[in-house]
Amino acid sequence: MAGTTTAQRGGQSRTGPPPAPGRLARLLRPRGRRLLVLALVLTAALGGFGTWALYGSGWLRVEDVAVERDGGPGELTEAQLLEAAAVPVGSPMASLDTGAVRDRLLAALPRLKSADVERSWPHGVSLRVTEREAALLQATGDGFSEVDEDGVAFAEVPEALPGVPVLELDLSDSPSARRFGEERVRGAAVSVVRALPDAVRDELRRVRATSYDAITLELSGDRTVRWGSAERAGEKADALTAVLEAAPDAAHFDVSAPSVPAVAGP
Repeated sequence: MAGTTTAQRGGQSRTGPPPAPGRLARLLRPRGRRLLVLALVLTAALGGFGTWALYGSGWLRVEDVAVERDGGPGELTEAQLLEAAAVPVGSPMASLDTGAVRDRLLAALPRLKSADVERSWPHGVSLRVTEREAALLQATGDGFSEVDEDGVAFAEVPEALPGVPVLELDLSDSPSARRFGEERVRGAAVSVVRALPDAVRDELRRVRATSYDAITLELSGDRTVRWGSAERAGEKADALTAVLEAAPDAAHFDVSAPSVPAVAGP
């Protein structure tokens, strides 16, 4: 009995009662401070290293600029695109303003329909461009203006392009010139061309517009089509296809009222 009591007392004297919570916190507090300070120092060091790697080192800098084409006739050369983009080779990749590069491309080269600029880490920049394509040619004093499928006049050429129909706008005596304006009438003419089936578009030679509601098509073989306005373009295209098949030798077609198309001639 006495031995057991002595052992218990000895154990209690060695271990003692658990320290109070406040005392434990005081014991651990210096160590916690050291860990916190160490974590902050490591975070700052890593952040500083990352900033230096992105902006100060030579590891992540622009070295290569590549041009990728998503569509269009490919009239613009790679040299023209690179010059307009003016990507600062040798600058940090992280500081490259891709939006500014895109804006420079579109401002300097109206022939571009769209441009996307992307980083290709660690050293590359990609210029992905799509060029406008002429749906019509509008005669000017010194040649022709190329007009795309959105009605945008984007470039001048000295001679007519093979296979591209010519647009003639004569709005001098038309009240619609004041109401709609030349740009909107031109857009209406382009929408008519866009609605034509491929087989008919291949036969199209000229588009005449004397007002927003008076558009006429000239096809190969001296055939003419009275189209009217650009409204109900799909119905008119279907009606024109039908009458061309029904009366292949006719010279004049009228689809301005697509439910009752008419033919005349030869």
